[in-house]
Amino acid sequence: MTDQTPAPYAGPKRVLSGVQPSGALHLGNYLGALVKFARLQHEMKTLIFVADLHAITVFQDPALLAAQTREIAAAYIASGLDPKVATIFPQSAVPEHAELAWIFNCVARLGWLDRMTQFKEKSGKHKERASVGLYTYPVLQAADILIYKATHVPVGEDQKQHLELTRDVAGKFNHDFGAPGFFPLTDPLIEGPGARIMSLRDGSAKMSKSDPSDLSRINLLDDEEAIANKIRKARTDPEPLPETLDELKERPEARNLVGIYAALDGRTDVQVLAEFAGQGFGAFKPKLADLAVAKLGPVGAEMRRLMADPAELDRILKAGGEHARAIAAPTLREVKEKVGFISAGWL
Repeated sequence: MTDQTPAPYAGPKRVLSGVQPSGALHLGNYLGALVKFARLQHEMKTLIFVADLHAITVFQDPALLAAQTREIAAAYIASGLDPKVATIFPQSAVPEHAELAWIFNCVARLGWLDRMTQFKEKSGKHKERASVGLYTYPVLQAADILIYKATHVPVGEDQKQHLELTRDVAGKFNHDFGAPGFFPLTDPLIEGPGARIMSLRDGSAKMSKSDPSDLSRINLLDDEEAIANKIRKARTDPEPLPETLDELKERPEARNLVGIYAALDGRTDVQVLAEFAGQGFGAFKPKLADLAVAKLGPVGAEMRRLMADPAELDRILKAGGEHARAIAAPTLREVKEKVGFISAGWL
């Protein structure tokens, strides 16, 4: 951690986030990230990228990577992001990310990365077999954020530590190169409703695309019949829904379904319980299934429409990449000048 008192950042507010193109998106991604991106685009300058550089920290089938990148872009748009309002682009289209990451590799300290718990979780018992990219992933993430001088980043529990490292890198760069306030100390946008959606088969495990059971998640490309079927088969318990949240504490599957209903309907868990208290899941699940179909069915349909026109998605991504580079390039130029790589006469 840096210990200097940071100078305030005086630049414009910007929000940045991204999703890796490494598998099908699901309900947890939609409620925890995509709908929030759509809301944020109307509150401040919003840049949302497809994190294809991050994806290749573990091997990706090259034949699938481009298609998955388009799928993520389609999901962004189908969930409400407007390419005329938000900047949507592939990370690899902006080489300034990788170039700034190298400079930040020389600013960040080894001890900071050694403390990153996500590398330990993802590399498992054989960390010597993990890619160097997986280890330095948080540094590239810092570059993703700071190349745009993003002031805000939506974060989940598993990314809070990485954002703290981003703040450390920004503070150390500002200090080391005599540039107080050059990079912002980016603030987290803390999780809200729907931020942590759990498996439909195990209320103690987060909904995940890597779960071997497709019944554990609702994929954004599931059709209406599949959505309703997965809700019907979701694990529950025999007790009726209670009146208070305290009574849900030891009932993870029930708590998860109530949370999903609340997030999809724009209500609180308390409001949902007020409506359904005393009712069993035989009454609650059909209502939840109807709601999920009404909310997610159009998203999947729009994704399929967009994915049927890859040329249009490529046009949107290309335009977004050009806009993102127009913001990133001046920042990298300033960084190079501060580090001592170039002077005005060399440009």
